[in-house]
Amino acid sequence: MLSPSLAQEIAGDTSAVIGFNVLITDAEGMVIGSGDSSRVGTFHEASVEVIRTKEPATHSASQAQQLKGVRPGVTLPLVTNGQAVGTVGITGTPAQVRRFGLLVKRQTEILLRESVMLRSRLLAERAAEKLLADIASYDPHVVEGEFLLFRGAELGFDLRLRRVAVAFEVTVPAVPEAGARRQGAPARDMALVRSELIRTVREVFGDPQDIVASTAPGWIGVLHRLPADRPAASLAADCRRVTDVIAAQDGLRARAGIGEPTTTVGGLHDSYQDACEALRLGARLAGTSPVHPIADLRVHQVLAAVSQPARNRLLELTAAADLRTQPDWPVLRDTITAWCENGFNLVAASAALHIHRNTVVYRMNKIEQITGRPLREHRTTMALYLACLADQLGPAATPS
Repeated sequence: MLSPSLAQEIAGDTSAVIGFNVLITDAEGMVIGSGDSSRVGTFHEASVEVIRTKEPATHSASQAQQLKGVRPGVTLPLVTNGQAVGTVGITGTPAQVRRFGLLVKRQTEILLRESVMLRSRLLAERAAEKLLADIASYDPHVVEGEFLLFRGAELGFDLRLRRVAVAFEVTVPAVPEAGARRQGAPARDMALVRSELIRTVREVFGDPQDIVASTAPGWIGVLHRLPADRPAASLAADCRRVTDVIAAQDGLRARAGIGEPTTTVGGLHDSYQDACEALRLGARLAGTSPVHPIADLRVHQVLAAVSQPARNRLLELTAAADLRTQPDWPVLRDTITAWCENGFNLVAASAALHIHRNTVVYRMNKIEQITGRPLREHRTTMALYLACLADQLGPAATPS
């Protein structure tokens, strides 16, 4: 449980502070750390009895001569969870070093517990990363879903609970936004801030059943346990909290993609892939929101799956080709999109665009004059709507 590297670090630092040589042994009495490096790897006979009894022992010069590898001083047991895992010894006249004994013992035990906790946490993080990676690449023809259910249960996660996948992408902007970075502050390395980012996500997604893991530098996946009565808007708000906290850090920008709820391993795979797809699609669309639910991007997802030549033909062979030559094409495109996405309702469309309804009427009249088609012919208008979305997506991009 006590690694030689940690033992040597503790022994060396403590020896330098107290002015007496400190040595640390393992549970078999072998020296694994010492201020006197020549003693590392030797046998310390007095430690055997101290480990057995869990009681400290002192040895005078004459007593030390009768024991192998022992010098005058004091030897104390290192106890963790009621078990003696080694000893710590201080060399010197017992009357001189006894006063340091309890202090050195307690400090060493504290460092040992912290080391064990850190190792346990790292192992848990690695296991969560592996589980998330296996779900992300899940293929029922290669691995049975029951196997992943068992793997999850071993780690304390019930994959049959209702969950939704969330993917966070954290990047360093090529050109920092005004005020986003202090003058002279260095760019952040995603690999170096990995633990900090995971901690930030876990502060919001803190349910014991939430699986949080880093999938790559700058990428964090979450399989969030979703209570049945929790609205989707609440999850989006939590994702926004995470992105806001990360964005407040110097030189960082964060976005989130949200999948669909599910209760199966196969569904979790699809939900995670959807969350990543939502991130990819969201980056190609105009807008300032850093949170992208796949439920809002299903039509975009279908269009993105269509070949680029087919999307080009959709743009060329609908009235969108005429509209795209207009200098205010982005404004007209947004008007068509808002009209269709708000139930072909003038009041709702104007509210979505944050403009007066008369302005919407003016734009719609202009669109009808250019295209020669009334926007109240919904079938024709839907084709135009799809062309607008295809234009928003732009050229086909390689999936991330």
